[in-house]
Amino acid sequence: MNMQRLTLSALILLPLVAACGSESGSSSVGSKPGSQAPVAGVRWSVDSLTLDGKREQAPDSAYVKIAKDGKVDGNYGCNGFGTTATVEGDSVRFGNAQSTDMACEDVPMSFEESLRRTLGDGPLKAETSDGKLTLTSGSGDKVVLSEEEPAPLYGTTWKVTSLVKDGTARSLPSDSVDKAWFTFDKKEGRLAGNLGCNRVTADATVRDGQLTVGTPGTTRRMCDGSLMDTERTLLDLFKSEVSYRIDDRTITLTSENGEGISAVASK
Repeated sequence: MNMQRLTLSALILLPLVAACGSESGSSSVGSKPGSQAPVAGVRWSVDSLTLDGKREQAPDSAYVKIAKDGKVDGNYGCNGFGTTATVEGDSVRFGNAQSTDMACEDVPMSFEESLRRTLGDGPLKAETSDGKLTLTSGSGDKVVLSEEEPAPLYGTTWKVTSLVKDGTARSLPSDSVDKAWFTFDKKEGRLAGNLGCNRVTADATVRDGQLTVGTPGTTRRMCDGSLMDTERTLLDLFKSEVSYRIDDRTITLTSENGEGISAVASK
């Protein structure tokens, strides 16, 4: 696939997925009319990639979503991408993709490159069954995906994946990966989680797209330098009023000074 790499701030300007739009007759696959499962309008979480007979589990962040107008957004596991797709009968063909250019130490670049090539190796045969979508290339390589429901704000464990400043994301240090997370309890009006080293709790009020967190309480462990740097960034964010936005299974928290975090719903 011919890749044109962009920064995240540029990628945000791309026309990505819209949840509305008319259903086209060629946006479904299946064996019989009337029993076809839609490919478009669904967010598909990437479960695994099988390349040359070797199966590899996908990172939590990997997904593909095809809008009903053919626009596509997704994530290879670390880097987000945007492209277009043509769905005809039981085949899907993806266009040239544009992606961000982050380096994520927890996601092997070899997996991202393999997923890019496989999605670009069209047309791909598409088969749907019981909430699963399998895309198979002409050479027999397969991407298996599962239909995802949008994640609710409350009760979801949000795993922090990147820090954001002025619209540009940077990945977490390797020692912080899979350690920083948070969740909201609606009944208790509380935030709880882990900053990467120490656990955190605080009162949390949600109103009109704004999140106000009271004075956080934390444990008092000392950890290595980069882990504490991440923790201080998160703690500063949780001390202020922030706006939040949920896109399917990704949440972004942004403070008034443009700093923030992105997190994904844990599977």
